[in-house]
Amino acid sequence: MSELKHFKKTDSIEKITKTLKTDGALVIDKFLNKKFVNQLRKETDPYMEATNNGQDGFGGRLTTRTGGLVSRSEKCRELIEDKLILGLCDEFLLDYCERYQLHLTQIIRIRPGEKAQVIHRDRWAWGNHLSHVEPQLNTIWALTDFTKTNGATRVAVGSTKWEDRHEVTESEISKAEMSLGSVLLYSGSAFHSGGANESDEDRIGLNITYTLGWLRQEENQYLSTPPDLAKNLNPKLQKLIGYSMGQYALGYFTPPGKPGENPEISTPEYALGKGKGTEGMGTQEDLDRTKPKN
Repeated sequence: MSELKHFKKTDSIEKITKTLKTDGALVIDKFLNKKFVNQLRKETDPYMEATNNGQDGFGGRLTTRTGGLVSRSEKCRELIEDKLILGLCDEFLLDYCERYQLHLTQIIRIRPGEKAQVIHRDRWAWGNHLSHVEPQLNTIWALTDFTKTNGATRVAVGSTKWEDRHEVTESEISKAEMSLGSVLLYSGSAFHSGGANESDEDRIGLNITYTLGWLRQEENQYLSTPPDLAKNLNPKLQKLIGYSMGQYALGYFTPPGKPGENPEISTPEYALGKGKGTEGMGTQEDLDRTKPKN
């Protein structure tokens, strides 16, 4: 069994990315301070407490999953736009897309008595069609300590190149033990799962995931954060949740209305009231990027 490597927030993006690509997972310790976590919990705990347990074994019958956090939590929005995390996304995802997007926001609470989740790959959300690319980068922020007994995420380090049919054994699994405020980063190709909670306390983590801009999002950000809410967000965050073109001719829409009231073809920014300059199927620069490279 290979152990998860731990890094500091001050380590370089290049150093972290190198390990992420070889190991498929790593931990950055003490990324957030307790004050930040407490503020985030204050914003999100009411929604978490109102969330019912899962209804199937995979999601967890003693696990709650609370989403829609872009519109619910200012602190979550800050994490989504964190410069170091987005820098890692640049290095990890842009080889396979023109732009990446927000895939998922979810607070996962594993309650006492929960069994270990089935080992899986997150990229299986799209079936078995993406073995040739890396489709996503995941983060799980520790809003409580993650320990061996309370459900720390289980990861098979170095498993990104294993075949989908590989049956992971306990001897190949490492537990992502980390203190409150730390973050686990892992590839969409890494075999992993939530751990069993054999303690008398909740294990609470914030899952924020990024994916290639040409893929369907796991959490439908347009319904969770519709235009009337999204129009007040930072422009960078608007683009991340999907109010931008994935690339040329990918994501435009026809605004509803009377004949001639709106442009026939508009980029998603038009839905946010951006007005002129958001018509058509993208920019010339976007179009140029679609041409084969010599």
